[in-house]
Amino acid sequence: MLHLRLIVPADRTEAVLARIYDNVGTTHVTLLPGAARDPAGDVVMCDVAREAADELLGELRELGIEDDGAIAVENIDLSLSKRADRAEQDAPGEGADAVLWEHLADSTHEESTLSVTYLAFLAVATMIAACGVVLDNAILIVGAMAVGPEFGPLAGICTALVQRAPRLAWRSLAALLVGFAVAMALTAGFSLMMDAFGLFSAGDVTAERPNTDFIWKPDMFSFVVAVLAGIAGTLSLTSAKSGALVGVAISVTTVPAAANAAVALSYGEFAQARGSSEQLLLNLGGIVVAGTLTLLAQKFFWTRQRKRAVTQAG
Repeated sequence: MLHLRLIVPADRTEAVLARIYDNVGTTHVTLLPGAARDPAGDVVMCDVAREAADELLGELRELGIEDDGAIAVENIDLSLSKRADRAEQDAPGEGADAVLWEHLADSTHEESTLSVTYLAFLAVATMIAACGVVLDNAILIVGAMAVGPEFGPLAGICTALVQRAPRLAWRSLAALLVGFAVAMALTAGFSLMMDAFGLFSAGDVTAERPNTDFIWKPDMFSFVVAVLAGIAGTLSLTSAKSGALVGVAISVTTVPAAANAAVALSYGEFAQARGSSEQLLLNLGGIVVAGTLTLLAQKFFWTRQRKRAVTQAG
């Protein structure tokens, strides 16, 4: 269940209540007349089943509530109510299958914004991966994958393509390209600094590295894994199962590939740099393709499911 808290201009309160009552899957409706001060208006609250929330949010936006008032949505971790149970049963479909497009667009917008924190996480992750490739240490590679924040912009690109939101697409693409460019440049400098301290050497880069040489030797398995990771990552975002994102993060070699390319460039190993760059582009492309197709499939099947439920109810 989700909890909606609305600040509604007084002249639209009845219209909002009508939409809430007409929406299958809502309960616990509360009205506080004149309670809001900034902006002024009535406060309307209700609980709605996740699978019915996207349609209700769309209807509320049609009334212009977000322009003159406010719409806040919160997850309800526990609701002990027979009315809530009945609302979930009445709502068509399953909550785990429902996609809250407004929530998805908002979360990907935040995670795909080019910020100092985003750049810091990506740069640190790439430096950790650089240590992993030089030491041929798979544990460090996995750690770097988990730290990297690059799935946010990738999800933003997928969402923008499905929702036809060019501004979100450009913002996400800029965060991805600028982020990796900055992270690789800083990692190349980090590599030279480590070399000056005698911790990195050209011999470490050219030596046999059986645990990490896959990073700069892309093949079809790299693309297959990226596609599967893109599907899993998109499903974890749309179903609010964020824990699965950790598994997605450590299944694709985006950050390690960028790190190996940066280290190889700093030592003039252009063959490794080229192979790592191909690995990076292959993984990024596979995730975007799979994520976009997953969102399109969810949108298609959820729309069909809702239409079938409405037909059966009629």
